Amino acid sequence: MLVLFRWWSCLLLVARWGYGGLGRALLLCVLAVLPAAGQIRPLPTKPVALPVLVAAPPADPPAVRVKLFQAAALANSFKDSEALAVYQEILKEVPTHYLALWQAAVLSVKIGARYSDETRKSAYFDLGRQYADRALLLRPEGGESNYAVALALFNEATLYRAGARLRAFSDLRSHVYLATERRPDLPEAWQLRGRWQYRVAHYNIIERLYSKIVLGGVPPGGDSKEAMADLEKARELAPKNLQFCYDLARMYVYQGRRRRAIALLREAERLPTFTSEDLVVSRLCRKMLPPLVRADARRQKRRAREGKKPKPAILAPADSSRARRDTLSRKQ
Repeated sequence: MLVLFRWWSCLLLVARWGYGGLGRALLLCVLAVLPAAGQIRPLPTKPVALPVLVAAPPADPPAVRVKLFQAAALANSFKDSEALAVYQEILKEVPTHYLALWQAAVLSVKIGARYSDETRKSAYFDLGRQYADRALLLRPEGGESNYAVALALFNEATLYRAGARLRAFSDLRSHVYLATERRPDLPEAWQLRGRWQYRVAHYNIIERLYSKIVLGGVPPGGDSKEAMADLEKARELAPKNLQFCYDLARMYVYQGRRRRAIALLREAERLPTFTSEDLVVSRLCRKMLPPLVRADARRQKRRAREGKKPKPAILAPADSSRARRDTLSRKQ
């Protein structure tokens, strides 16, 4: 409307001034339709995102790199105590070394789990928890740091009373899930997650009541099927790990999957043993197998008497005789 009014004013000026004042009238018309300087709106401009510069971690000194290689070689040779000592030397030089911290935490817990004396167990578990907490401060979202904290908490819980143990299992949840999310290639993280899920899924009535009243509820995520899936994932990543086979076979037995457990235990017979812990687990697997085989045979006979078609036999591994020989590494 304002523009029409201005054009109408210009036509009145032309009629008043005549054709001689046509130029001045046209100039006034142009000025009339142009917006004032304050009315000119700038074109919207898209904000330019500035790149975020992330400082790369400083390179390790040559001496530290040599010790890291030495510690890894010792750990791969199942010399955990010697490897832990090397990582501790690294931490004296570089107290914030992330790799050395979480590896020292894991090794401390592994060494402590071998002792039967609860005092020594507790000392190593506490040491592992300290290393794990320091690694978690450096990388709160790190898969390795969360795995180290979860491992220390899970093993410490075995020494606690019932209430403190349930609280530790509740605190474990976020760490164990972050570990598998950030490091899906770490089989030990999947094993720990499966163990935690199965344990929470089988809380008894008193544990569930205590969790609901005192801790605000049972931690979500406890499920037997998911636990077995996690153990299967761990075994897929590390098929020669005897501990994974034993844990998964026990879950199969508890869930009534006897034939799956038999097949898995017969596969475990073929796996070599490198450490004294492997030898113990191998013997546990062989001890678990005969009762399952006898129970399956009775079930097949019962099916035959009932006129049902028997299930196919569970084949034994081709080279099971070699698995009966208990082999140990140089560590023993």
